[in-house]
Amino acid sequence: MAGCTAPVRGHRSASAAADCPACGSRSRRYGYSSYPSYSPPSYSPPSFSSSGSSGGGRSSGGGSGSSAKPRWSPASSSVAYTYAEVRALTPVRESVEKQMSLDLRDVFLCHAWDDRQGAAKELHDLLESRGVKVWFSEKDVALGAPLLREIDRGLAKSRIGIVLVTPALLRRLRGEGIADKELSALLVGDRLIPIVHGTTYEALRDVSPLLGSRTGLNTIENPMADVATKLAELIAP
Repeated sequence: MAGCTAPVRGHRSASAAADCPACGSRSRRYGYSSYPSYSPPSYSPPSFSSSGSSGGGRSSGGGSGSSAKPRWSPASSSVAYTYAEVRALTPVRESVEKQMSLDLRDVFLCHAWDDRQGAAKELHDLLESRGVKVWFSEKDVALGAPLLREIDRGLAKSRIGIVLVTPALLRRLRGEGIADKELSALLVGDRLIPIVHGTTYEALRDVSPLLGSRTGLNTIENPMADVATKLAELIAP
């Protein structure tokens, strides 16, 4: 019987054992002509859905603060709307669409006299820079012209009205000044948007419950520049 070659050549591999005169036949008999190679188990990192979060899927906002996209806002828009804003602005947009063929100013800006060189002018300038045609008493009422008559003309020739609600306007409303007459005309139909600035809706409702019932925009949630952008999108063709 042939001798085993393990003492000289070793049996460290399957081929060495198979070549051994003594062990080769036994290796082939029991199917050990080769040893399976070892491959470490593959590892795949766990995947996470892009919409998931560690907080159990809760969104960062809720209720009327959640983000919504109105149909008139372009896909490239940089401003976000709340659901409450979309609900409030949709009837105004529908009114604008009915007037698209008419040659009108885009916006009638109603404001308190005390704001003419402050917040009212700031909003006017931001709107004009976005291509919005604004009726603004500071530039549209000639010196010596009857103010009420010019206001009537401005209202009749504007698609929508915006009311800049400030502490100064609230004081004017308590005294039933010219601003109150402007509001009476603007409140007819769905073409009025309150812009609350430096005060609150609660304070507005105390003075004018009817105007305070209209949801609009405010500069606490929206910087004045974003308010102007939303108005520009609202009246765009």
